[in-house]
Amino acid sequence: MAESYTTLPTSHLLGSVPAVVVEDERNTNTIDYVGMRLSVLFPPPDLNFANSSYFCVNDNVFYWDFIGVAPAANLLNFPPNTGGSRGNGYQNIGSTSAGGGQPSTNWQGVFSISSYTQYFNVDTDIVLNRLLSSLNPVKGDFFSKIDANPDLYGLIWISTTLVFVIAALGNCATYFMDKISDSSTSWSFNVNYLSEAACLVYGYALAVPLGFYFLVQYLGSNASVIRFWCLWGYSLFILVLTSVLLLIPVEILRWLIILIAGGASACFVSLNLKSYLEGSDLSVIVITAFILQLGFAVLMKILFFG
Repeated sequence: MAESYTTLPTSHLLGSVPAVVVEDERNTNTIDYVGMRLSVLFPPPDLNFANSSYFCVNDNVFYWDFIGVAPAANLLNFPPNTGGSRGNGYQNIGSTSAGGGQPSTNWQGVFSISSYTQYFNVDTDIVLNRLLSSLNPVKGDFFSKIDANPDLYGLIWISTTLVFVIAALGNCATYFMDKISDSSTSWSFNVNYLSEAACLVYGYALAVPLGFYFLVQYLGSNASVIRFWCLWGYSLFILVLTSVLLLIPVEILRWLIILIAGGASACFVSLNLKSYLEGSDLSVIVITAFILQLGFAVLMKILFFG
């Protein structure tokens, strides 16, 4: 059966859209659609499309109702994709096969940097307010302050600062103590302090909140790993300030300082965690968080200011 091909005027596009018309089976007409002229195909009477019209683009048939309103699932994105495949010249709206689709919401988003940019959208005033809140361990309202906009900026910035502070001041504290016992002691910088501090701080700040997140989820309560990371990140700020006081070359005073600071940091974590889990009988999690936070402070003292 003979076929005829109508070439549409598409000089303003990258390609052309051929409309296929089969004679003796369909009647044709043309309409303006988004600035283009498309050949409209009307089905033969023996097909059950009584109140429908349809058109053909790249051998794909798209239907709309009697008044000419196209269903959303069949709308097309213009201009066409200029890829090599003729059948993929146009993409249905909502398709992600072309480069401009919606960002992935599945597990692959975990490995996408763009998924985390929203957690760094904080200004100086917000960060300062959260830092001051971390110095008030008994209030227990930290989650209410970060609920609308939890951030990872504090976690990364405070953890990195603590790594360099305890590595540098730990060397200074060791030198002062050695100098008291032996006046001939010369200054030397232990580079291993830096790598040890990085493993301790980053490992604790990332792994412990993640572990509590999975534990809370397993016990049947809702949890947010981003909010947990935010909480534990800001809880380390008091230890940054405490590291300066640990330069005092009096061992008993150092222990007193680290126990007070570690206890304050542990209270901040546990009381805020308690308020976050309010209504759930998970007191063992709160106690465990307190012990781990205090243990981290003591371990920091032993490794770098012993």
